[in-house]
Amino acid sequence: MSNQDFLHRFLFEEQGIRGEWIQLTDSWQAIKKNQQGPEPAQQLLGQALAAVAMLSATIKFEGSLILQAQGDGAIKTLVAQATHDRKIRGLIRSDAFVPTGSLEDMFGSGNLVLTIKPDHADPYQGIIALQGQNLAMAFEGYFSQSEQLKTRLWLFANDTQAVGFLLQQLPGNTDSSHWEHIEILANTLKEHELMTLNCQQILYRLFHEENIRLFEAEPVSFQCICSKARIETILKNLGQEELDSILRERGNVEVGCEFCNTNYHFDAIDITKLFSSQDFAQSSTTRH
Repeated sequence: MSNQDFLHRFLFEEQGIRGEWIQLTDSWQAIKKNQQGPEPAQQLLGQALAAVAMLSATIKFEGSLILQAQGDGAIKTLVAQATHDRKIRGLIRSDAFVPTGSLEDMFGSGNLVLTIKPDHADPYQGIIALQGQNLAMAFEGYFSQSEQLKTRLWLFANDTQAVGFLLQQLPGNTDSSHWEHIEILANTLKEHELMTLNCQQILYRLFHEENIRLFEAEPVSFQCICSKARIETILKNLGQEELDSILRERGNVEVGCEFCNTNYHFDAIDITKLFSSQDFAQSSTTRH
């Protein structure tokens, strides 16, 4: 993994404001090579990956944060996921042509669903309207309205990297003057600076007169959670009758992962083993 693939958290201790910076290079390339689509769609996927990785760092939990969007426009589906240990994956499905412009221009009508999925607790979902000029503005509106947290996001992606910068007022901080001061300074941040400068350089460029605590860098990498065991569970849920029908029609059952393009193949013997092992396990638990 490249040493550019990491996330930095930082804190304005006197103002009650937290921030994050992220740059994805190798992980972005690994994800992008499995996803086809025009440049506007690819850029949106990169921005979404940077966003979920940063947002996952603001939440104290073990599990994953998932962003899902579906529309009736040129972009059909967008999914970006980040785990608590900064493993990311994502996919996008779109028409061959995607217009540049607002989220409505690209998605048509639809919603963005943000799901927080802890490993040992019930999931929580928030709905974000697919409105605004870009993904960053949609997130800012969500945190302002649903979480009552003043938030600013800068998200950019090109063919080689995806980058992001986040500022957010800490819960319980009601002093708007500190926020306004930091926001004015941050508003001078330019896309080319995020693309070319590291975190320390950006913080010095924007806030060299402020007292900032910079935390250790956290590595970010692409990792798909698909596995043969997970696919077998999905197939069992379909039921043997459905799978036998597929076997008669095609000769085998093939399941492909949309995130990493790994293909899993199951023949008639594999399917028989799936359900015979399940039946054996069930009979073993009921034997007296």
